[in-house]
Amino acid sequence: MTKTLVLGGYGNFGARICRALATDPGIELLVAGRDAQRAEAFAASVGGNARGVRIDAQAPGFAGTLRELGAELVVHTAGPFQRQDYRVPEAVAAAGAHYIDLADGRRFVCDFPAALDGAFRAAGRTAVSGASTVPALSSAVVDHLSAGWQGVRSIDICIAPAQGAPRGVATLAGVLAYCGEPIRVWQAGRWVEMPGWADPVKVEFARMKPRRGALCDIPDLELFPARHAGVQSVMFRAALEVGLTQRAFAFLALLRRVGLLPSPQKLAPLLHAAGGVFDAFGSALGGMVVRVEGTDAQGRPARRAWHIAADDNHGPEIPCMVAILLARRIARGEPLPAGAHACAGLLALDEFAPEFARWGMVTDVTVEDPSHGPSPV
Repeated sequence: MTKTLVLGGYGNFGARICRALATDPGIELLVAGRDAQRAEAFAASVGGNARGVRIDAQAPGFAGTLRELGAELVVHTAGPFQRQDYRVPEAVAAAGAHYIDLADGRRFVCDFPAALDGAFRAAGRTAVSGASTVPALSSAVVDHLSAGWQGVRSIDICIAPAQGAPRGVATLAGVLAYCGEPIRVWQAGRWVEMPGWADPVKVEFARMKPRRGALCDIPDLELFPARHAGVQSVMFRAALEVGLTQRAFAFLALLRRVGLLPSPQKLAPLLHAAGGVFDAFGSALGGMVVRVEGTDAQGRPARRAWHIAADDNHGPEIPCMVAILLARRIARGEPLPAGAHACAGLLALDEFAPEFARWGMVTDVTVEDPSHGPSPV
């Protein structure tokens, strides 16, 4: 069995990953966190081959602790990653283990290969950053939609969480960190700066009502222009379900732009506590859409979109799916490329299908015509 240690294993995302991996016969699961009692209690609740361990990833000697535990794979879920350095993956490499994280911080993911490839190649191990909705799932969707095309001209992505879905303070702090901050975006074939969470625009979905989405800073904005030669624009937005909350984020962005709110992330605990007030105005339905425009195999203009709808507040399961799929692949002894990688192109869209089905999520692919709107394929 592959001894797999999940950092933050009883947290918002770590707990979901641990539940999925606990009963896998090829995995011995270590639920890891700073609170031994919580780690042990959660491990007991998931059963299977799970046990809880106390571990502080920032403490001196972390690499030695991993070696003592015999960890062969470390899954890092303890975000936010926007302000983290690489001490955790460096220690994992020194311990001779594989590494996967759920980072969506742009600099953390985009700089990861150059910073850590040598260490993991020397250890003969694989390290994957960004094993989450972005860029792992989003890149798989873009590849699927544009398969066989002569070229991709534009990529437009929007995530729309359900108002009722569980929220974490750390996740909220991560997104507030760039609220109103200038973000480099590839538009019209050049880099421009646009403020985060400002100027929301209408976004349409196949199985949800339209929402207004605003720019967020994620790795895709930088990875996709390099990955798709000739692409002219790449955009990523998040669309909150309750319009008042979306407008509140836009207002915070304005305050930062004029210098009245230099650190919006400090409001994360307050906004997290107040978020429940708006739950009555939302629902348990969330989703995502990826739109790709380009030139098809016959040289004709083409535009396609992929939609997913996640009901019953199951949306937070999506960011966990990539780590689950990759951990199972490692446990089966299936090879992954050695060295350090941003998680773009490592999984095909079809590989997600069993996980989508498990949670009752519905996907659609549509062909969109600028003059007639979307029509189902």
